[in-house]
Amino acid sequence: MSETPAVDLRGGVAAAARRLADAGLLVGTAGNVSARVADRVAITATGVALGACTADDVTVVSLDGEVIAGTLEPTSELSLHLGVYADSPAAAVVHTHAPFATALACVLDALPVLHYQQLALGGEIRVAPYATFGTPELAAHVRAALEGRGAALLANHGSVTLGGTLDAAVENALLLEWLCRLHHRASALGTPRALTKEQQGDVVRAALERGYGTRKEIR
Repeated sequence: MSETPAVDLRGGVAAAARRLADAGLLVGTAGNVSARVADRVAITATGVALGACTADDVTVVSLDGEVIAGTLEPTSELSLHLGVYADSPAAAVVHTHAPFATALACVLDALPVLHYQQLALGGEIRVAPYATFGTPELAAHVRAALEGRGAALLANHGSVTLGGTLDAAVENALLLEWLCRLHHRASALGTPRALTKEQQGDVVRAALERGYGTRKEIR
């Protein structure tokens, strides 16, 4: 990889980390962001204050975890990110300790579909069983929870989202936190009413027929 593409990829990951920190999803050094291009992964380094992350705080590794560019050790969750890339065509992975997502991950076994926008993440969001951070066990639990989904909650820990682009992974993290906040507020009012499978199917069909979420020029 030439230096310019490496710098661009590292800069993009740093900008994503700052955006997530500004939104309150990343606090201090807690959380990590990565993006993949071909056989290279740019990932935030361990111990970095993510709200002030720069390209120099991002390390580029191979899909085997070998450091290719950068001077800092990658995040302790490197194996989690590389595992997701091994399982899927995702171009980016975001791991946060976002407050509402983390709170629900301390209580729920799964996040039910209360709002149709959750279907953009694949439906019900699974909660991966607890394991110590940075371990192969945690990476395995998260990979299983992400099967067929764009997001997963991590029991007593946080959340992970992925996307076909870095922007998409960030947007999915923001969406997941909104959905978790919605569940929290609905639960305070009473027992949340989840959408049925039939209702979810109707939403999917309507979205496909109408091109929901796609920008369209006026004809």
